[in-house]
Amino acid sequence: MEQKDYETLTCETQEFRRYSQGKTIVDQFYVDQDYNVPDAKSDVQRVILNEGTLRIEEQKIVDNYIRISGKIQFRMLYVTDDSEKRLSSLEGRFPFEELVYAEKVPEGSLFIKSSQTELTVTVIHSRKLGIKALVELQVCSEQQKEEHLTSDIYREGRRGEEGSEYADGLCRKKRQETLLKMHTMKRDTYRIKEEVQIGGTKENIGTLLWTEVTPGKLDTRIGEEVLLLQGEMLVFCFYESPDGRLDWIEQTVAYEGKIPCYGAKDSMYHQLYPVFTDVAVESRMDEEGEVRILGVEATLDMRLIVYEEVEMDVLEDAYALDGECEIKYKDCPCEKLLMQNHTKCKVTEKLTLPEIKEDILQICHSTGRVEVESTQITEKGIEVEGVLHIQFLYIKSDDEIPFDVWQGMVPFTAFLESNETNDRMQVDLTWCIEQLNVGLLGNAEVEVKAVLAFHGFLKEEVKIRCPQEMICLPFDAEKLEKQPGIVGYIVKEGDTLWDLAKRYGTTGERILEMNDCEKNGLKSGDKILIFKESLSIL
Repeated sequence: MEQKDYETLTCETQEFRRYSQGKTIVDQFYVDQDYNVPDAKSDVQRVILNEGTLRIEEQKIVDNYIRISGKIQFRMLYVTDDSEKRLSSLEGRFPFEELVYAEKVPEGSLFIKSSQTELTVTVIHSRKLGIKALVELQVCSEQQKEEHLTSDIYREGRRGEEGSEYADGLCRKKRQETLLKMHTMKRDTYRIKEEVQIGGTKENIGTLLWTEVTPGKLDTRIGEEVLLLQGEMLVFCFYESPDGRLDWIEQTVAYEGKIPCYGAKDSMYHQLYPVFTDVAVESRMDEEGEVRILGVEATLDMRLIVYEEVEMDVLEDAYALDGECEIKYKDCPCEKLLMQNHTKCKVTEKLTLPEIKEDILQICHSTGRVEVESTQITEKGIEVEGVLHIQFLYIKSDDEIPFDVWQGMVPFTAFLESNETNDRMQVDLTWCIEQLNVGLLGNAEVEVKAVLAFHGFLKEEVKIRCPQEMICLPFDAEKLEKQPGIVGYIVKEGDTLWDLAKRYGTTGERILEMNDCEKNGLKSGDKILIFKESLSIL
């Protein structure tokens, strides 16, 4: 049997998990549907408010397409076409299916990064409505990847020998890297159940006409094996009293809770992507038997990624004192945390609205939606530009139906500071409206005041080069014999102790020791002697 003339060395690796997100695919589709008003509902004269939401039921990869199906849910507040005009509401849903083209088949699990439904309702006649929905989807995929970094290299049977660092004849160059390691990737839900008590001056609740539960401020932090939640939601209810009078209530409701997160520690970092779903508002009786309580339920759907920063030993290079080494390197993809930060952007804008100047008497309720149009990396951080879409319900001078809606938008610019930025960084932003108020100034002017919160998780992808395979070949005896045992050398700019030791088959410590440079090290222009210390000679 032929004997091998080389020795294969064993690489010792450290395993870690890395979070990986695929390319975001943006898709738009349009749905046009006729809808017959149910028999139990009054005829429709005019629509005041409407809202559309997307409920995803299935996402499936089919060849180079992602098939997304579910329901488009809609609801509306309208003026009835009766002899005595009043307000009423209705809601419904219809199915949809969309094929989203993907140039590359996504890897991992699919998720909807964001969705927006713009609903337009037209009255064809009092019993038939035309419902048009423009839907924008951002579809993405995520997965965890196992990576391996080489931390050491050793010879079989000679690992962990006592004595000198070079007892096994190998010289190693190592460094420490602070890397971002994924600890947890999970999806979870938190069920919110709260009650709102109606104030003493408000009418008792008869019929709920329009309700909105809008997510607001949400503070989260990692504790020992839990994610702690502390948030707010704005509850608005427009209703009719038992004797037919219209009234409304608007109140900020706080909630708090926790989500299990096995193995988490308070020193870890996290990214959270929350979405409010399954919102339900119902009227309830109080202790005196009067309907003066609103029961509010909602589900907070969450995607959660938890990270920890770890110090990892990385083997950069190696050589043998008793042979010639051949090394095959690899580039290992890793991530480093640059900054986790948040900022608040105050928006103040005065708007002149001549179209409603003669009608508007009071603003009842306002809602908003943030649309980020661009993010730009600068030397000091991230500049975010976008628009704040605003809608408010107001009382007008109309004896029959004294309510109407105005819609518009206000531009904003926010800045998220970072100690370090570069072109390779990945910017992950989430945002919410913490406060929104639209005040009536008079003379057809309103003032918009809002506080927008932006949370940024900034990280950098780096490639770390480290040995993947290494073999050791015997020295060429003839070549070795011709090499001098002692070399005189003048240190040049750019020379390193490691490179000199590797080139001349010795160790960095030995070079310093023989030239009495152990305290000050080497510097350009030093004249030194280098003694070849190959173990095969010794």
